[in-house]
Amino acid sequence: MAKKSQYLTVWLLPLIIIGGIFYPLLGYLVAAMMAFFLTLSFFKVRYWCWNLCPRGAFLDILLPRVGLKIPIPTLFTRSWFRWLVFVVFISIFAYRIIITGGNPMLIGKVFVSMCLITTVISVILAIGTRHRGWCAICPMGTLQEGISKANKAKRLKS
Repeated sequence: MAKKSQYLTVWLLPLIIIGGIFYPLLGYLVAAMMAFFLTLSFFKVRYWCWNLCPRGAFLDILLPRVGLKIPIPTLFTRSWFRWLVFVVFISIFAYRIIITGGNPMLIGKVFVSMCLITTVISVILAIGTRHRGWCAICPMGTLQEGISKANKAKRLKS
């Protein structure tokens, strides 16, 4: 069941994907959200994912009745696999940012296209498994958990 906050944030996804096609600087909204949720993960682990993520809201609001409702493949829950997805995703992302030559419009396009690609993957997984299948391998969710665990370990050592 969708949360009230998700009905507000779900509109950011089409704004970025559709609006970003015509005005690539909207891709910088993705960068702003990434900075916000990574900071938030120091305090609330994956709070962003389950309450504020526009893609998560889209999946919760529009796709819960569409999928096959089969369990997420065990492979997706393995830490090594999730970190592999993260490394591949970030490597492609970094490469694409580097080849822009620093052009702000092209950088915005990279953010928009990565948002579009991951949304397409999330819809495929929502149909093939459960509506939140993407969230099991989401690179940003994996990073949030990693930050939270490292922060918790640091606090325990202090």
